[in-house]
Amino acid sequence: MTASEFSQLYERHAGDVQRAAMEVLRDPRLAEEVTQDVFFALWRGCGYDAARGPLGAYLYRAARNRAFDVWRRNRTLATTANRFEALSVVAHRVTAAEEPEQVLALADRRALTREAVSRLPHDQRVAVALTYWGGLTVAEAALRLGIPLGTAKSRVRLALRRLAGDPALEAAA
Repeated sequence: MTASEFSQLYERHAGDVQRAAMEVLRDPRLAEEVTQDVFFALWRGCGYDAARGPLGAYLYRAARNRAFDVWRRNRTLATTANRFEALSVVAHRVTAAEEPEQVLALADRRALTREAVSRLPHDQRVAVALTYWGGLTVAEAALRLGIPLGTAKSRVRLALRRLAGDPALEAAA
């Protein structure tokens, strides 16, 4: 496909693709990103087969599928952040039955753990956050991140191995 042919296809279908994404996302910025992703995939040769149906219908379906992926990912990240925030708030509450030394020791361990997690590589930190604080299985996290299951398992395993070997956490144990 030449650049001029692609330009004509884009002019003809971009509005419909963006509207399809907006129906799901309700965010013009995200819908624009989905539109770009769909047309970039088309340019790279996404496997569209004219014998299976018209291009417009294919692009509409691709836009909706990609928009749902983006919506799920954003919802999962927001849920994870909310759960982490809730855990942080609960962690700082002190009940009358707890001894001050226990409360301080627990707060110190939590702070050390948060610091250790923040030192993990981004991909491992996200995988741990989704599986431990986000309440997802590794398979669900892999789907949300759009990565193979084996990659997600490796990221969680490597993160846990790094945390287990973190000198600051070993000293606190």
